[in-house]
Amino acid sequence: MEARFNLFDSPTAAKVTKRFYSISQVMEQSTLPKSTQELVSLRASQINGCGWCVDIHVKDATAAGETALRLNLVAVWRETTVFTEAERAALAFTEEGTRLADAYHGVSDETWTEVRKHYDDDQTGALICLVALINAANRLAVITQQKGGSYEPGMFAKVVS
Repeated sequence: MEARFNLFDSPTAAKVTKRFYSISQVMEQSTLPKSTQELVSLRASQINGCGWCVDIHVKDATAAGETALRLNLVAVWRETTVFTEAERAALAFTEEGTRLADAYHGVSDETWTEVRKHYDDDQTGALICLVALINAANRLAVITQQKGGSYEPGMFAKVVS
């Protein structure tokens, strides 16, 4: 099945998509650990049902050295022992920041306290921006019905340049 719309066919959407990529490059350069970034992006994408983004973040995480075991357990992270306390805080933050309609208070004080215990100001800022960015990216891909399976690590650099 093909996507219903190619964002690069619209001059405005193409500009926005290129800026998304630029923002993602800023995120990658942040002090938030790369493994945490991929776990967060994967978890939000799972929640939002974005096959395209799940594909991207599984493959990028694998390319960065993440284990298959941890990637397979992200969806059930609370029921595992393979994530650090810092990663667990980031995953809880991701879920609460993604499921805004389910939790009208957004991120709970308890989760916020855990995040602040494990991440400094720059990392917390990066985490906030990452959760917002991946949720927006999920919506772009789900609305246009992008399908997972064809992503190759590094392919966006060629498309947006």
